[in-house]
Amino acid sequence: MKNLNLRYIVFLFFLGTFLIPGLCQKLEAQNSDKIKIRIKANYTKVIGESSFVDITTSARIDRKTTSIPNINLNVFSENADDELELGETTTNHDGKSRFIIKDLSKLLKDSLGFYTLNFKFKGNDVYSKVSNDVTFKDADIEAKSFTKDSINYVSATIKDVFLDSLLAEKLLNVSVKRLFKSLPIGKEFNYTDENGTILVPVEKGIPGIDGNLIVEVILSDSDDYGTVKALVNTPFGKPVVLDNTFDKRTLWSSRDKTPIFILIFANLLIFTIWGIFIYLIINLFKIKKS
Repeated sequence: MKNLNLRYIVFLFFLGTFLIPGLCQKLEAQNSDKIKIRIKANYTKVIGESSFVDITTSARIDRKTTSIPNINLNVFSENADDELELGETTTNHDGKSRFIIKDLSKLLKDSLGFYTLNFKFKGNDVYSKVSNDVTFKDADIEAKSFTKDSINYVSATIKDVFLDSLLAEKLLNVSVKRLFKSLPIGKEFNYTDENGTILVPVEKGIPGIDGNLIVEVILSDSDDYGTVKALVNTPFGKPVVLDNTFDKRTLWSSRDKTPIFILIFANLLIFTIWGIFIYLIINLFKIKKS
């Protein structure tokens, strides 16, 4: 009886020794056959408007980087001790999505004031599961405009909200918001002083609707704070005279707004030509009858 038990144990040992590694390798092979997705996340805060994370999903397929659409990502706020589920987001046909942070104060943060958002994909039959996170601190930019000695200025001050301290030696980009691409103004590099402040003159003659210009002050892609943007509306622009003649009878209006003199001239020309044709035809009939 003891020999039977010993043989049974030896049999199970050898069975486990040869079969279990094979099963593990098979599972690993199945996982390795799935496509690995890369998740890229960038945090942005627009002062007085919203905070959000722009997400991009892509994968290396046939030696080409391809965007991955319709991927559901679960979003979590994390710190060393806890995890809070915030919801989910789905990428569009370009593999992009934007997750809006409704209330920054409700997110978990660590002892240094850092927030961590984790984006997790559970995986499916085609793609393997993956996750990536973005870490950032909260910063504020206070921007204002004023005129001194007939020169127009925009000043901006940036501070760390958690530490309630001003941030020196931070590069802030200043530009005038335009329809397609912003117009940079001031120096090429605008670093804050020891008070966390920059002062940038605004050139005269920049056109703006009703003489208004929207100036953007941006901390771009900071390792600690992400992208922080402040907008300030200024009256420093040159008023733009809008062309309101589109609905009037002008050469550049739509065809139903053709100027009257062109219609008269064109119709007279047409009637004259047809009149000549009719006159010639009538004379030909007269010649034939005679």
